Amino acid sequence: MSQSKALMIIAATALIPLLAGCGRMQAARPDVQEAAGGDDRPRIGFSIDTLALERWQRDLDVFMNKARELGAEVIVQNAGNNVGMQISQLEYLMQRDVGAVVIVPKDRGRLTGVIKKMRDRNIEVISYDRLISGADISLYVSVNTESVGRLMARQLIGIGAAGNWSLVLGPDEDYNMTLMLRGIEDEIKDKGVTLRDILYTEGWNYDLAYGAAAGLLTGGELPDAIVCGNDSVAGSVLNAIDDYCPGRHIPICGQDADIAACQDIVRGRQDFTVYKPITELAEKAAECAVRLAKGETAGYIAGYDETIDNGYKQVPVLWLEPQVATRDNIDEVVINSGFHTHGEVYKQD
Repeated sequence: MSQSKALMIIAATALIPLLAGCGRMQAARPDVQEAAGGDDRPRIGFSIDTLALERWQRDLDVFMNKARELGAEVIVQNAGNNVGMQISQLEYLMQRDVGAVVIVPKDRGRLTGVIKKMRDRNIEVISYDRLISGADISLYVSVNTESVGRLMARQLIGIGAAGNWSLVLGPDEDYNMTLMLRGIEDEIKDKGVTLRDILYTEGWNYDLAYGAAAGLLTGGELPDAIVCGNDSVAGSVLNAIDDYCPGRHIPICGQDADIAACQDIVRGRQDFTVYKPITELAEKAAECAVRLAKGETAGYIAGYDETIDNGYKQVPVLWLEPQVATRDNIDEVVINSGFHTHGEVYKQD
């Protein structure tokens, strides 16, 4: 299949606010949020690259609530979309004698050194949602992102959107983009689809996604469908379509079932999203982190024979499966699951 890839790696300059804390320790480190607990509790860390997206705020809230329920003390670090800051914060977590750390990496390949230090100190490491490469991680907990790509492609083909597709993805260093693309490519074989453009935007930045879409819409023949790395990107692409092609519908999809995307779906603007069981994912990550901090082994916790190669070893993996959410089934998939309420999804302007 002929395929041209237009690579857009653009440095985002937006300053991402950090988590604010309280008390003496947090006043010295405003990027820290710590759950109250005693010295006898298992202590775990949660290191996230950014909390600027709706998706990650939900993950963190669920994770914290579950960890507290399990009696753990949690120290949260928000790197503000800066890999150097994330490395520094992981070193800080080591000083706090955590038993396990859950990491949403900013850059999958640049945490090798600090993870080695953690593993040398017998600190367990869970790679959360994004696979960390080239490092001795204990466990990978994620939604099956190849399945996300396959579902996207299958649904678009099912609604008749063959021809030339454009992809507006997130950062190239996010391995989930690689997995999603792999799933799409597997699904479109011999289906009359060409991936004409594959664009990457640094930091999931709204303005960069809008600019990428504007280029697609003004650069010649319009794409027959646009696949977006997530629902935030899809929202920016929809805004560009409104500005440059008013009244024109181009099939478009994203993932994460963000509330704005769900509202666009019921209004007919966005064709579908891929719903990921984020509540279950975050709860399982919290359970695994507490159990690892108590000395259980990752392979036993995963409960599966399946592993994934991260370039260092075969890592035990705990997969959850996604679902397509369309206008026809959004009540069943999104609302009945408790992810959003009926009032939120069907909110009138």
